[in-house]
Amino acid sequence: MPTLTVAAARRTALAAQGFAAARPSAPATRRTVWKALESTKLLQLDSVSAVVRAHYAPVFSRIGAYDTALLDEAAWSDTARRPRKLVEYWAHEAALIPVQDWALMRWRMVEYRHGRWNGMRQVAQRNPGLADDVKGVLKEFGASTAGEIERHLELDRPRSKDHWGWNYSDTKVVCEALFAAGEVSAPKRVGFQRHYDLSERVIPPEVYAREVDEADAVRELVRRAAAAHGIGTETDLRDYYRLNRRQTEPAIADLLDAGELTQVAVAGWDKPAYLHTEARTPRSISGAALLCPFDPLIFFRARTERLFDFHYRIEIYTPEHKRVHGYYVFPFLLDGELVGRVDLRADRNSGVLRVPGAFAEPGHNNARVVAELAGALREMADWLALDTFEVGERGDLAPALRRELSSRLRV
Repeated sequence: MPTLTVAAARRTALAAQGFAAARPSAPATRRTVWKALESTKLLQLDSVSAVVRAHYAPVFSRIGAYDTALLDEAAWSDTARRPRKLVEYWAHEAALIPVQDWALMRWRMVEYRHGRWNGMRQVAQRNPGLADDVKGVLKEFGASTAGEIERHLELDRPRSKDHWGWNYSDTKVVCEALFAAGEVSAPKRVGFQRHYDLSERVIPPEVYAREVDEADAVRELVRRAAAAHGIGTETDLRDYYRLNRRQTEPAIADLLDAGELTQVAVAGWDKPAYLHTEARTPRSISGAALLCPFDPLIFFRARTERLFDFHYRIEIYTPEHKRVHGYYVFPFLLDGELVGRVDLRADRNSGVLRVPGAFAEPGHNNARVVAELAGALREMADWLALDTFEVGERGDLAPALRRELSSRLRV
């Protein structure tokens, strides 16, 4: 069995995720944005907007500043001239995926035919006709929020008192259950709020009509996960689309038999890894990038630790006094290694990119890390139309970063 070093595996993973390609010198185009999406295969969605919505950030990390309207158009617009390219579904959590991949999730829609959680089932049992009422409103009025549907139905439904921490109304819960079951889709979001419509009006007819056997669909998802990883263990491949071991092991065996994967060992890893046949391992990786907590390169924390020797946890739900690094922390990628992390906030009202904390990883040249990090923060601020910076006191890089950013502002 071939053996790779962790450094080689890391470069392979970075290349697969689009970090080995030179950033475009000209303004990003639709094609440039789509090229980044071809590497990641999906973009995780998240409601936190401390800096920028999570699905926008990975594209920026790979190609630099771009007009987010290009991504919005791909996801939330559908015209004869420019058909919808992305659609939302439960892939790696809620995510944008290529619209053709929607059919690969039909088996999951069957699993979720009564909703994703028991609380959804309880609401449906309490309101046995509400799902049909919701679909009737959508059929008549088209894409609507849960609140608009309630108004059409002249409902004042009670809000759940159980684990539904978002205080969803019964109508919203039923909309989410129908979304999970694939009966409705989200043709657009406004202010990050889903608008629901019947799936047959959102998904292209040829995709909507396509039936894919679970084993075939899972094999294709594992194939895509392997391409997005370049190299990965079974648990890595399983996590990308939130599959289970029962599904992934036969799929990996099939792909090994077909010559699309090669089993390899990575020094120091306690499990075999699988190398995609088209993966490449560059001799080096150069460049800098800030990675949001939900970037596909790092959203599986165990893999991040194996590849980068970088222990990373999101601390949004950790009480403030117990946080180690901060509320919304971006790891900093420099020349193929994670060399630091910064807690960030975008204060759009005052035009400030706030950096409450900046922390170094051991074993790196901190002077260079600070210089490159300052450049990456300047690039992010320009992209977000923020004018200046405010660096807090937390972290060993904070004093030097404050001086570096101040000197650049003076220039």
